[in-house]
Amino acid sequence: MAGFHVIAGAESQLVRPVVRKIDVSDVIDALRLGIADFNRRPSHYAFLCLIYPVAGIFLAVWSAGANLLPLLFPLMSGFALLGPLAALGLYEISRREERGGEPSWQDALEVFRSPALPSILAVGLMLLALFTAWLLVAQAIYTSSFGEAAPASLSAFVSDVLTTQEGRQMMLWGNLAGFVFAVFVLATTVVAFPLLLDRDVGAAAAVDASIRATLANPLPVALWGLIVAAMLAIGTVPVFAGLVVVMPILGHSTWHLYRKLVAPEIR
Repeated sequence: MAGFHVIAGAESQLVRPVVRKIDVSDVIDALRLGIADFNRRPSHYAFLCLIYPVAGIFLAVWSAGANLLPLLFPLMSGFALLGPLAALGLYEISRREERGGEPSWQDALEVFRSPALPSILAVGLMLLALFTAWLLVAQAIYTSSFGEAAPASLSAFVSDVLTTQEGRQMMLWGNLAGFVFAVFVLATTVVAFPLLLDRDVGAAAAVDASIRATLANPLPVALWGLIVAAMLAIGTVPVFAGLVVVMPILGHSTWHLYRKLVAPEIR
């Protein structure tokens, strides 16, 4: 029964959230609302999101020290695959603020008391599995291009990637593979985590709603994916410090996008 609850949620498996049709202006409005939410309490959210640049720096240092330079870019870009999970606390703050509260950064920890936590963890495990698969694919692409030997240094690795045919081939296939992973994660989680915090519908229904929202709104969801990718790329400069601002904006904007994509009533 516990396993069924994780998949189906507290609500009936036959109850599916109603997905709305939106347009590009709704995506821009969701981003605007997210920026406004951040501007109301920038110090709270900046403190909460310090973990993201710290994690980015740790991954960069660890990959260099462990002689895993070929995985440095996949690790950094793969962070976007875990973004929906990493922003859980921000969704919770948006949810509380929407209900008229005055949430603090500590309220982000309330996600651990959510009745839908098992379902949230189930979707989170899916993202972790996809992240691991992405790293394995990236490693395989590097090996097929340059062999098993690790690069002598970061500068030598960058030179090989930018100036050799093997490097250009690796970038081509690596970017294509990364695009496939990114599209799959976007399509399956665009509203999944906010929906699970808002209603305990179960992991399957949350993923199903995300897929239906994507299929019903391919252009707006694609635009949202481009906005997320661009802002995360900007956030890595300098030394990942920009993530302190980018992550809360994206987290709050995702909540507002969820409200636009999923109707409050269910059927």
